[in-house]
Amino acid sequence: MAYKITEECINCGACDPECPNEAIVAGDEIYEIEPDKCSECVGAFDESQCAAVCPVDCCIPDPDHKETREELEAKYKKLHG
Repeated sequence: MAYKITEECINCGACDPECPNEAIVAGDEIYEIEPDKCSECVGAFDESQCAAVCPVDCCIPDPDHKETREELEAKYKKLHG
């Protein structure tokens, strides 16, 4: 499943440069994750980098975008060739 950023986001930007898929974008008030680009860092890292660097733990799995590991790997490969 893709990750999402909750309203607890302090807009620090720590997550943005860590995303290997460029799925994180600055929203009006908080950062947002584009679910069609988020692969939970499968294919690039052992853990989701946004969650690893977030100082307020607001990067969490999005239950509205459930995907299997195989689907996440395919998404990563599609994005990176």
